[in-house]
Amino acid sequence: MVRVRGRGNGRVNIAGAVCYRPGSRPHFFYRLHVYHGRKGEPKTFAWHEYRDLIITAHQQLNAPLVWCWDNLNVHLAKDLAAFAEEHADWLRIFQMPSYAPELNPAEGVWSLLKRAIANFVAPDLSGLVRIVKRKLKKIQFRPHLIDGCLAGTGLIIEPW
Repeated sequence: MVRVRGRGNGRVNIAGAVCYRPGSRPHFFYRLHVYHGRKGEPKTFAWHEYRDLIITAHQQLNAPLVWCWDNLNVHLAKDLAAFAEEHADWLRIFQMPSYAPELNPAEGVWSLLKRAIANFVAPDLSGLVRIVKRKLKKIQFRPHLIDGCLAGTGLIIEPW
């Protein structure tokens, strides 16, 4: 038995994107949203945090993006749709089927992360954040793992 202090109301949400381009190494971008359980604090990502993730990927890759969303309610926000329309010169957004995790390479990353942190005990929320960041960094810098996440979907990338 492991005794811990605290209420345990906090949580860590992760938004991530895997990026593939033929002839280049794959990339993985992510953002964390830490909820401390405080009154009035947002529990999860807002639309503008997803927008910022898209902008970061675009700036880092210096290339147009084809972005595939699952149907999370915030992904369907009018503000995100307006942002996509405004940046149609470098951003195309496609909706994936309603529930199709087998088609989403990011699900492979989450599986790798869950296995990597399975035997860790975090003393508090900041400890959990440190562990998650460390494990995500390891995945980020191992392109063969990110490639494996695409292979697991059965999808292939073809130039157009």
